[in-house]
Amino acid sequence: MIPASTEQDAAGAAASDGRRQAYVEAAQRLFFQHGYGATSMNAVAAAVGGSKTTLWNLFPSKLALFEAVVEAVVAVYGTALTVDLDSAPDVESGLLRMGDSLMETIMSEPITELHRLVMGEAARVPELARAMFERGPGPGMARFAQWLQQQMAAGRLKAGNPALAAQQFSGLCRAGVVDRHLFGLAEPDAAALAATEVRAAVATFMAAWGAERA
Repeated sequence: MIPASTEQDAAGAAASDGRRQAYVEAAQRLFFQHGYGATSMNAVAAAVGGSKTTLWNLFPSKLALFEAVVEAVVAVYGTALTVDLDSAPDVESGLLRMGDSLMETIMSEPITELHRLVMGEAARVPELARAMFERGPGPGMARFAQWLQQQMAAGRLKAGNPALAAQQFSGLCRAGVVDRHLFGLAEPDAAALAATEVRAAVATFMAAWGAERA
């Protein structure tokens, strides 16, 4: 038999997790609708119908709440952070996987909303950009750079700065349809354009970084 105290502790933890998720979901909705600066902690508490004290106990600042929103969005939509590169049969295949995942991530609606929110608030609240970078693009690019370094060490890519190479590949992928998407320029064939641009990015990247064949 499970002790009553253990059951109570589990129920309490589940209730706390449920409240935390409710606050994060409400904050995401309000941030996206009204912006970070125009959304107060009181408004988030009111949207959930819970106690302001409970909200402040869970999140000691609005920035901490925003960080939780970023983590929740990235956990669902950040496919570029978890894409399987190690099993790719060759460099080009790995780059295609990374490029397609990068485009899928950036062009998903919640990630798009996060980008627009951060860009709109960056001058007033630079901490938002840092919080987003540290939970999304930063780890993703570091992981990609590590894989590129392995390809360089194996002689499949020219030796060089893997972090720079990762940035260049990301930039090649993002330069077209992604920029237009972030500006709100709707394109009915955006997914097909993204796939085409990733393949062009791979070709350009390999022309610059591919190891010379004997």
